[in-house]
Amino acid sequence: MRTETQMMEMILSNAQQDERIRAVTLEGSRTNPNVPKDIFQDYDISFLVTEMSSFIEDPNWIDRFGDRIIMQKPEVMELFPPGLGNRFSYLMQFADGNRIDLTLIPLEEKDDYCKEDKLLVLLLDKDNCLPNISAPTDEDYWVKRPSAAMFADCCNEFWWVSTYVAKGLWRSEILYAQEHLNKYVRPMLHKMLEWQIGFETDFSVSVGKCGKYMENFLPEERWQVLLATFASGTYEDVWRALFAMGELFSKTAQEVATHLQVAYSHEEAERVTAYLRRVQQLPANAVDFPES
Repeated sequence: MRTETQMMEMILSNAQQDERIRAVTLEGSRTNPNVPKDIFQDYDISFLVTEMSSFIEDPNWIDRFGDRIIMQKPEVMELFPPGLGNRFSYLMQFADGNRIDLTLIPLEEKDDYCKEDKLLVLLLDKDNCLPNISAPTDEDYWVKRPSAAMFADCCNEFWWVSTYVAKGLWRSEILYAQEHLNKYVRPMLHKMLEWQIGFETDFSVSVGKCGKYMENFLPEERWQVLLATFASGTYEDVWRALFAMGELFSKTAQEVATHLQVAYSHEEAERVTAYLRRVQQLPANAVDFPES
């Protein structure tokens, strides 16, 4: 596996030799002082270039970076619509284990680009044309303090979509139930846990993409409860996970409400939980919903 020094020397050497490339930047986890280094960290590289077409029309120019096992070019994919505007990216996984996410950026976008991410580090500026860039910080990714309205919306969404999960389970539509449990209900649980972490750390930390650093900030007992909210492929276990999520959400939401000095609607949580229990006990051939 090529070392970090070898990779950076290779990237900068190629940029130095190509007149179309006027500046090179690095961003992402490799510039974040709060992220531990490991062998799977990407090299998030951007080339600011004088023109784009010659790069895009000659796909072989990226072969200089090494032997690839797979590559993705999001801007030419039909299944996933591109979202980089005038920019173009090459996501490259190399046989030696290294990965480069390389983005071409029109040089005229330099001023806007340099304001987009505070984890940006300038590696090369041939013309000294880029604006001053401050030392990298991950503060843009710190947990943000919620407003009272955001808190209420999170609670409402959690309990509202929980009823969809129950409906899917009663209908024996496990994929529908799992989709709503993990795509809509779980993010609200994670959001509430993030806010609790935020209050405990004075909103000065990031829990990482998908909450990957959350374990570092949660008490061990609560972390284990969170892990227990993941369901296997049986209907019984999805029911179990749904109720476990509800208990953890309510406990955490009460703590966040105290920090925010707002009320948590215990009544709403209790009403929905009781409804979920009734759906769970409803016969599969039911033609009417019994009164509580």
